[in-house]
Amino acid sequence: MIVVKFGGTSVGDTAAIDRLAEIVRSRQPRRPIVVVSAMGGATNALLAIAEQASDGQLISAIRGVEALRERHLSTAEELLRDAPELEDLTGELSATFDELASLAEALSVLGHATARSRDAIAAKGEILSSLLVTAALRTRGIPAEHVEASAVMITNDQYGRAEPRQERIAEAAQRTFRPLVERGLVPIVGGYVGATELGIVTTLGRGGSDYSAALFGAALGAEAIEIWTDVDGMLTADPRVVQGARLIERIRFDEASELASFGAKVLHPSTITPAVRLGIPVYIYNARKPDGRGTLITFDAPKRAVTALAGKQGVTVLRVRSPRMLLQHGFLRTLFDVFDRHRTSVDVVATSEVTVSVTVDDATHLDSLVVDLSQLGDVSVERNRGIVAIVGAGLGDSSEAMSRALAAIRAMRVHMLSLSASGINLTMLVDGDKVSEAMRLLHEEFFPGAAA
Repeated sequence: MIVVKFGGTSVGDTAAIDRLAEIVRSRQPRRPIVVVSAMGGATNALLAIAEQASDGQLISAIRGVEALRERHLSTAEELLRDAPELEDLTGELSATFDELASLAEALSVLGHATARSRDAIAAKGEILSSLLVTAALRTRGIPAEHVEASAVMITNDQYGRAEPRQERIAEAAQRTFRPLVERGLVPIVGGYVGATELGIVTTLGRGGSDYSAALFGAALGAEAIEIWTDVDGMLTADPRVVQGARLIERIRFDEASELASFGAKVLHPSTITPAVRLGIPVYIYNARKPDGRGTLITFDAPKRAVTALAGKQGVTVLRVRSPRMLLQHGFLRTLFDVFDRHRTSVDVVATSEVTVSVTVDDATHLDSLVVDLSQLGDVSVERNRGIVAIVGAGLGDSSEAMSRALAAIRAMRVHMLSLSASGINLTMLVDGDKVSEAMRLLHEEFFPGAAA
């Protein structure tokens, strides 16, 4: 049994879903469970509908609903043509859009969108795409069976970024998926979407479809998880930034997780965790090139000093200066409790005798963070920074690679420097507008001639 996940571009139009069908057909002997994202761009459009409706722009919101309706219905007609299933599918899709329009009208009356109501709207993207893919596969001779994600992905009620209940998911997955697979059917389920114990719809946050696939794979003890996207696999750098970035055919779990956390867009950072726990290999393939080699994420990949680079902009630095830190135990715990209360993750940490500096890339709760941190000391905020991460399982074995990295960007100001506790990630904080240049210089240093 394998779990096969398709991203938004892999379900984005008729041609993409045709390719998806052939990939699933080739995997049938391995008993696949298929997880799909919303059609490319649909989630952004749905969130815009929620925002417009709650701001009183109901006409704009309804126009957005109708544009999505037309896109899905026209794709359905192209995929199914004169198949008998077309009428049932268009009926299901239309009913979902009618419900979406009703939600938009309700938000317009209320004049306010809660995290719960946003989830109710955002979840429609995966519901629609999973219905569409199920019908398309059936008309192509693949015995697909639609599964409601809310019946399997059980979460808490932290709307917008719900935490999965892994034990409950394992029970539901065994009860729901396994009987279908054993009957020779191919379950189709939307990623990203879940529900509370009371059945209230939630979402796992952006990129959560990858997480869904990994959780289902772990719950079922899958032999592999395949993530089909629009890139060839994991590369030595972001190809939009570095010309000639190279494919990494095998990469270690810990390296892939670090790269995902520090800006690599191929997969969601949380994807790796359930797979690592059970040692389930994760493959990344390009749906446009199904015969490509892709990337295998596994325990036994080669150990390299530098495997790849990642970078991200829009980083904010918070510096807390407090003489109370000096020789006082428990201060750091108190400080990080503040970040925990505000549900804000910290990427990089640097400390001195009386100062702690941390970076965050989610500034949603920045103002309230500063207020609470001010109870501990003087707080300063630096915006528009960027992070460049150099990742390699063998990075910490010697100082050579780190020395070369600093020499390569010696003309740039480095605001913070941190080697991870595991020794596989050297993180450099630079000015936000220097991230791309730093990435190119470092790539040429460690992968010379790649752009040729």
